[in-house]
Amino acid sequence: MKHILPILTLTTLAAAASAQSAAAAGLSYNRAGLSYNTDAAAGDNGYSASVEALVGSSNVWVGATAELDKSGADSVSVGYLFKNVIAGIDATAFVGSNDAYGIVARRTLSEVVAGLEGRIVWSQNGGSNTDSFVYELAYNVNSKYQVAVSVADANGVDDQTSVTVRYNF
Repeated sequence: MKHILPILTLTTLAAAASAQSAAAAGLSYNRAGLSYNTDAAAGDNGYSASVEALVGSSNVWVGATAELDKSGADSVSVGYLFKNVIAGIDATAFVGSNDAYGIVARRTLSEVVAGLEGRIVWSQNGGSNTDSFVYELAYNVNSKYQVAVSVADANGVDDQTSVTVRYNF
């Protein structure tokens, strides 16, 4: 009987730690990021800032990106998030400024490495009929911070490589 209180305390602490790590393993859609981008084709490098969030408790997603050192390269998007479409993949269909539209597919890869996440984006600019893909691997350092590396590919040419630090809010 003497050992029941310590056993209950340890069990409660273990359950709380397990619940916290499980919550950190999910995908966050409320985040802000700062990226350093290298553009091999144009030869110019630069920084960009982005923010994305779900509206309230709905599946409506909004996002914005601002190129910090280029004028006219900013974008705004709105979309709808479909959770767990197939095999744990979340898909977001979006439309954006400059006649852009596309699909984002994201999935945690925690079965490979805890905190790892993959993302693929297909988009098309309606004005120029340019297909582009973004391939990203991200690592959640903890529940608040993420580091990501991505490669953008437009019409079969690796145009841009980015390193991004994100804050989940």
